[in-house]
Amino acid sequence: MNIQSKIKKALDRIETEETVKILYACESGSRAWGFESQDSDYDVRFIYVRPTAWYLTIQNKKDVIEKPIDDELDLSGWDLPKALELYRKGNPPLLEWLQSPVIYRESGSMAKRLRKLLTDYYSPVAAMYHYLHMAKGNHRQYLQGDTVWVKKYFYVLRPLLACIWIEKNWGLVPTEFEILFDRIVTSSPLRESIQNLLSDKKRGEELKVGPSIPAISDFINSQLERLSTKGSEPSMTKNPDILDKLFVEVLIETYGQNIIESNPWPSQSGQGFEKE
Repeated sequence: MNIQSKIKKALDRIETEETVKILYACESGSRAWGFESQDSDYDVRFIYVRPTAWYLTIQNKKDVIEKPIDDELDLSGWDLPKALELYRKGNPPLLEWLQSPVIYRESGSMAKRLRKLLTDYYSPVAAMYHYLHMAKGNHRQYLQGDTVWVKKYFYVLRPLLACIWIEKNWGLVPTEFEILFDRIVTSSPLRESIQNLLSDKKRGEELKVGPSIPAISDFINSQLERLSTKGSEPSMTKNPDILDKLFVEVLIETYGQNIIESNPWPSQSGQGFEKE
């Protein structure tokens, strides 16, 4: 079974087992960013919606589905209300999902409608906080000293280039590393070092622990120092009315006008109440 069929089968199984409808599924991680190696796993991320009765409750219910399949394939998804609340805050990973170059499933109008609103909900403050935090964390964990986790250079470079993109007010941060790289990295020695490393990774060469690469390390260190005072935590979110309306319309689109399909409450009259 090829990987596309394997992913489709896994998504179908989730829909059946969880009683959900997957509205959108895409590739995330290195295969979406464009620096995968031959043995990189597939990180499938999706947005789903449940039958309407699920939401008619005062209880807090599960809003995430996580299904690691094997070493090759990992699936994780968010319930639509959770996704919309994060979208309202300009959540950078979600915005990346919607711009992913690799889409496995797109059902209904939800993804298309959210893409049209991307520039309205994009938050440079939230994006800077996210990408700078990611760059600092990966740098601290993997790139200290003369011997480093070589493949992790990309996991610092990409968010760092995203921060520079945000600084320059160029709008939505692109998902693909190549777009960031081509627009921002102009120094010939640095470009050559990154291109060589990228070629090695795509050929499937082992890029585990090895000597640091001076041109890349110097660039990372100087930019992290320069950006050290940026990245304040976001505090503002957009008005929810537009996304509330979108949620209801997607429910109707998915399950029909009669959106309450079944009675989610106990069938026995008065069950759950104390007698006076």
